[in-house]
Amino acid sequence: MNDPADPARPSAGGFVPPAIPSGERERLETLRDLNILDTPAEEKFDRLTRLARRLFDVPIALVSLVDESRQWFKSSDGLDALETPRDISFCGHAILGSEVFVIPDATQDRRFAGNPLVLDGPEIRFYAGCPLRAENGQPLGTLCLIDRNPREFDAEDVSSLQDLAAMAEREFAAIRLATIDSLTGISNRRGFSLRADNVLKLSVRENTPTVLAYIDLDNFKPINDTFGHAEGDAVLVTFAELMQQEFRETDLFARIGGDEFVALFANTSFATAREVIARLDSAVTRYNETPGRHFAIEFSCGFIGFDPNIHDSVDALLGDGDQHMYMRKRAKNSTTTPDSAVG
Repeated sequence: MNDPADPARPSAGGFVPPAIPSGERERLETLRDLNILDTPAEEKFDRLTRLARRLFDVPIALVSLVDESRQWFKSSDGLDALETPRDISFCGHAILGSEVFVIPDATQDRRFAGNPLVLDGPEIRFYAGCPLRAENGQPLGTLCLIDRNPREFDAEDVSSLQDLAAMAEREFAAIRLATIDSLTGISNRRGFSLRADNVLKLSVRENTPTVLAYIDLDNFKPINDTFGHAEGDAVLVTFAELMQQEFRETDLFARIGGDEFVALFANTSFATAREVIARLDSAVTRYNETPGRHFAIEFSCGFIGFDPNIHDSVDALLGDGDQHMYMRKRAKNSTTTPDSAVG
């Protein structure tokens, strides 16, 4: 059990915001790659918080995910709020360690006595949070218990909470498998659609431009037919690696099926989106020039700007992008002069 270090008498009305864990950038990338933030409630998580609330006889049980500036509740039993600021969160402290983080009485702990969540609703007194970790070991958030009265938490309680947390971690692992392309390791269509939906909503809210690039590998079937499917798979993996290498941290990209890939550029002009794809094209060219290559990787790319008056869903945007890509591919095939791989 991870009891607070030196839980001194409360300072005069103050509280201590949680520190930022080492490896925060990778932690946030892991969290966002789950494509779970701001998604609707799901019974598999609600079942866990209901069970936790009954098992420990507490008024509140949460599956809390610690984002960059907030903690967001994937499941909340007994609390109406969907999120709270990270700088006042108990869970922000809990993810700093590997053990269950227990505060028997927040009013007697200098880090929390003056915390708004203690002084006002939900008037936290007792807190116990078990860190939830992704498969790569990064802490995503907690399965936590809250009571409005001080209480103790013994070793058996700790073990039971850890068992429930392990169930939540298995659910997160299953979600990741459902949103990741098993061959290339990047997002699949489902994963892309979940994250892209949030990007498009933000684009509307902030009135910023968003551009989709729809990519199709050229002459992929002959590679499979001539050199075998293992070689074809290697091409797909290589192309995904080059995308990861050349795209920006804020770019969302995925393999959405077969030899088709997409990239979504948020708050980005057409000109900048074309520059990013041009970098990818250059990287592909350099790869093709490596000794021992029996064939060249080539691709066609169509660009479409997101228009909320036309594209009422991610699928609608993908449909338009697909059409623009095939227009580009037909134009390439109809000319006899050498053409860039970038549409």
